Amino acid sequence: MAHDRNPARLVGAAPGPAFEITFDGRPVPALPGQSLAAALWAAGILAWRTTRVGGRPRGAFCGIGHCFDCLATVNGTANRRACLVPARPGDTVTTQEGNGHGELAV
Repeated sequence: MAHDRNPARLVGAAPGPAFEITFDGRPVPALPGQSLAAALWAAGILAWRTTRVGGRPRGAFCGIGHCFDCLATVNGTANRRACLVPARPGDTVTTQEGNGHGELAV
């Protein structure tokens, strides 16, 4: 019965074939139309950023691009909101530490 409550089944969606992204070097499956946050959630990954003060883990909170908790480094670009960025084959997501500009620190 639980599989009948799958959102894709409820709306009759037929997503394209799965592809792969990487998160901190490990492969993560993704589906066309998923955001990076959704793909990471589906893989059981709940945190992909640390706070500037204290280094506390963060992931998606609001899921609509307002809270900025889901910032990640995507394909080498820091501060991408993972809840808004569509997953694309071969994307590389890495945990973002602090403001994502640690390499610029003096």
